[in-house]
Amino acid sequence: MKELEDILKTKKMMPLSRKTVLNVFHSNSIIKENLLNTLKPYDLSIEQFNVLRILRGQQGNPINLQDIQDRMINKMSNTTRLVDKLIIKKYVERFTCEKNRRKVEIFITENGFNILKEIDPIINNAEELITASLSTEELITLNKLLNKLK
Repeated sequence: MKELEDILKTKKMMPLSRKTVLNVFHSNSIIKENLLNTLKPYDLSIEQFNVLRILRGQQGNPINLQDIQDRMINKMSNTTRLVDKLIIKKYVERFTCEKNRRKVEIFITENGFNILKEIDPIINNAEELITASLSTEELITLNKLLNKLK
């Protein structure tokens, strides 16, 4: 694996804090690209996949747009647009709450459950390949360190 300086094509020393931040950004880009390529045959973005997993976690119960947004990994996502695209694909349904007409409830459909069943092992495999060069202990340490950064 190339060092960050080789990737950036620089010989100039940089502060360790900058090198760390750039390494995290670069790692994020590589991971995101890998997952995007994995989801591409299913015509799903990472954010759409995330919404489907959030809805599956509701175990058949409805959830509103704000609660989906709160659980999103990428808080900058336009949740309404993501849900609209999933509705077009027939993976989710949206209903207006009968008790409170201002409240919109989102449900995962059978098609949504089915696509997740198909994709889950493929994503699990991609995640294992992404982290294959790290031992279990290194993965635990990496997660602890990333949590400290947050």
